[in-house]
Amino acid sequence: MKPFDYVRAEDHAAAQSGRIIAGGTNLLDLMKHQIETPEKLVDITRLDMTEIEEAENSVRIGTLVTNSDLAAHPVIRRDYEMLSRALLAGASGQLRNKASTGGNLLQRTRCPYFYDTTQACNKRNPGSGCPAKDGVNRILAILGTSESCIATHPSDMAVAMRALDARVEVEGTQGETKLLTLDELYLLPGDTPEKETVLEDGDLIVAVNLPEKPKGRQVYRKVRDRSSYAFALVSVAASLEMDGDTIGETRLAFGGLGPRPWRDSAVEDVLVGEKPSDALFDKAADVLLADAKGSGDNDFKIPLTRRVLKAVLGDLTGVTQQ
Repeated sequence: MKPFDYVRAEDHAAAQSGRIIAGGTNLLDLMKHQIETPEKLVDITRLDMTEIEEAENSVRIGTLVTNSDLAAHPVIRRDYEMLSRALLAGASGQLRNKASTGGNLLQRTRCPYFYDTTQACNKRNPGSGCPAKDGVNRILAILGTSESCIATHPSDMAVAMRALDARVEVEGTQGETKLLTLDELYLLPGDTPEKETVLEDGDLIVAVNLPEKPKGRQVYRKVRDRSSYAFALVSVAASLEMDGDTIGETRLAFGGLGPRPWRDSAVEDVLVGEKPSDALFDKAADVLLADAKGSGDNDFKIPLTRRVLKAVLGDLTGVTQQ
């Protein structure tokens, strides 16, 4: 690890003067591997951004709220069950006690080539190549990829927040505030996979806002290689309301499939207003996976995603799978 300066921020302006660290559960690993080599670390853990505030039909989550506290909060457990379950499905108890809401959103991919500095990686060293395309890619993406990068976004929490239509509250260096959907926050890799978000130097995530709770039942299902402490091969955050015998409001977001938490409104449109059936669920999976592309080791994700999606929809509607 290279030498660096360390300071504790006493206000937001100070926080925006260097590389921000909160829980450090990802950044310290990146620094040990010399993937990130900041000259100045600014510790923001003393700033007043640790509250979960309930308002009428919304919840505001401070960026320093830990994953453990967020998962256990009574409002989150009651109204945003998929988020609580997604948080508890991620990492270990020790990590959840340190990991922060803002940091979780900005954690970086677990692609093995990104962490191996003896290998090329367009995300770490632009223009150097992507050996993952023809190499070890079991956990990597099948949707939203490019010739430059097939890395996945690792967060469970962000998948649930994508389904919940969360807005990320960002404060710029001039004190201006902007609200970003997760779709607006995260960039697809294209030809510049090193740029993962639209955030600029000095931007500070101060909170995440959840709108009114979704209608109907909620679920978060995660498929992984072992029962704990593993990133998702495929995950689904879903809510679905039955309106009589037809499907009403539906939200579906997916993890383990793309460079960002994946959501495709066309999949939800297929379902809304229709009677649930095995054939309908197959149609929804067809839409979701129409552009899916495996790279060898991860080809299995395509049929696996279909099975997981159909199982989730079956659970939420009571339709027995064939």
